Amino acid sequence: MGPLLKEIRHNPMLWLLVAVPVVFVAAAVAPEAHTALFVLSVLAIVPLAGLLSHATESVAAKTGDAAGGLLNATLGNLTELVIALAALGAGQYTLVKASIAGAIVTNTLFMLGASFLLGGLKHHLQEFNRASARLQAGLLFLATVALLMPSAIAEMESTSAAAATQKLSLSLAVLLIIGYGLGLLFSLKTHREVFSGAEHAEADEAPWPIGLALATLAGVTVLVALVSEIFVESVQKAAEAFGMTAAFVGFIVVALVGGAAEMASAFSGARKNRLDLSVGIALGSASQIALFVAPVLVLVSYLIGPSPMDLQFWPGAVVMVLLATITAMFVTNSGRSAWFVGVLVLMVYMIFAMTLYILPPAVK
Repeated sequence: MGPLLKEIRHNPMLWLLVAVPVVFVAAAVAPEAHTALFVLSVLAIVPLAGLLSHATESVAAKTGDAAGGLLNATLGNLTELVIALAALGAGQYTLVKASIAGAIVTNTLFMLGASFLLGGLKHHLQEFNRASARLQAGLLFLATVALLMPSAIAEMESTSAAAATQKLSLSLAVLLIIGYGLGLLFSLKTHREVFSGAEHAEADEAPWPIGLALATLAGVTVLVALVSEIFVESVQKAAEAFGMTAAFVGFIVVALVGGAAEMASAFSGARKNRLDLSVGIALGSASQIALFVAPVLVLVSYLIGPSPMDLQFWPGAVVMVLLATITAMFVTNSGRSAWFVGVLVLMVYMIFAMTLYILPPAVK
């Protein structure tokens, strides 16, 4: 516990941890104070993300950046999964689908672009393993193809289109999970040497003991998930006050706050010239959401949802995911990055965000 307490004492951002118990008390005492709960939940997630970042870097120092990035993406995506499960049980499928598509686009464009920008501002030129980036981009492309099919069937003028869409979505969910599992086997087992990280030009601080790091990862992830539940409940009411739709809230707001923990780790890794870790978190998280989280939600909807959920997204969402995937494939092809590459990627994300806010999709 010594290194953890020392980090909290010397890092002013972590002093915001006092907001964690406050938000729980506020949720119990004044559950209708949505604006206050929204602000408190954001303030609570920020320091938790910082702790998760430090713990993940300590684990990555022991396991390597590829496995470290996968671990961070997995734990970070638990937040999105918990948020989606809460909305799933309430039958808010528009919010669920928007959060899925938004998380994919946010991780692929915002997290990756900001990592390139922040790393490039400190280092003139950075390198990363492009084989790993190509694999993750390939998995994302597979998921995009899968998302296109239910939307195409839904456009058919047929009374059986709904039943066919549901059956296809269920089959695709199983197929995507299998594909994701085989991708892990390929990158972490059979061809592990291909995906080893690049050499780092900068030495890192002494990492935490592996036991403390893993315990912190587990504990903080649970707290982030609990705080995120309060956040998603309050943000919907706040959205109504600002005139935002459920699609915008899920696609932009929930995706940004839900991915705060992963972003903290990715940005910190980029600043320390560990771009393999940043790219692994950004693209690994996006592909994990597309090939694992989304299919799991389809399967779980048969158990906890008022009706089964399908993989039919509104056309704009599918187009944004496809363009985000193509952008990621384009900018990671060389295995090198500079700050302006990050600017270009972030501008693509801003185009999507502005379009979605000004012209919300016509979905139920």
